[in-house]
Amino acid sequence: MSSVAAAAHAPPAEREVLGVSNGKLAMWLFLGSDGMSFMGLIATYLALRIGNWSNWPDPTHILSIYITAANTFVLICSSVTMVKAFVAAQAGDVGGLKKWLALTVLGGLIFLGVQVFEYSSLIHEGIKLWDTAGRPMTEWWEGHIKEAMLGKSPLFMATFYVCTCFHGCHVFSGVVYLGVVLIGVLRGRWTVNRIEIAGLYWHFIDLVWIVIFTIIYLF
Repeated sequence: MSSVAAAAHAPPAEREVLGVSNGKLAMWLFLGSDGMSFMGLIATYLALRIGNWSNWPDPTHILSIYITAANTFVLICSSVTMVKAFVAAQAGDVGGLKKWLALTVLGGLIFLGVQVFEYSSLIHEGIKLWDTAGRPMTEWWEGHIKEAMLGKSPLFMATFYVCTCFHGCHVFSGVVYLGVVLIGVLRGRWTVNRIEIAGLYWHFIDLVWIVIFTIIYLF
């Protein structure tokens, strides 16, 4: 009788296609298509930069390289905690799974907070697409960034905001996604496969950010 009861409360078997679960296959397909979107944005940035090479500003004079580097480290650490969560799930360690998932969500929130701070600092210095009067940003740059941007292509900040904000939306979605997964764990409704699928998404956005940070901030 006990074996029958245990079977009744066991999670449903995951359907598999091509040797992987349906959920994992769907996530891989999504990440493949989403990766092409990021590739398009990054390729556009590189094409504009090469085409405006002489007028392209030095990112180290405009962007907060050290702060963003520290923020990148936080995101990498959140990827490590996601791995720890998956290991805990495989071992059936529910307490560890809750802890590491919560830390992963916290890392994502910190990353988003720092990115918002960076945006607010740039906007305070006059680096934005349009002011309240509708004038292009090339007409009214202010602060210590003015000298660094004087006579330079305004396409730099336009492509910067598009690429980083697009990624930031993915991080926000990931935080919400992991938050829902964490709630499921707290309610006892989770499987190892679900944790692994969530981890695939989180590792993807971490990897994409490393590429964006290298190309936009460091080159």
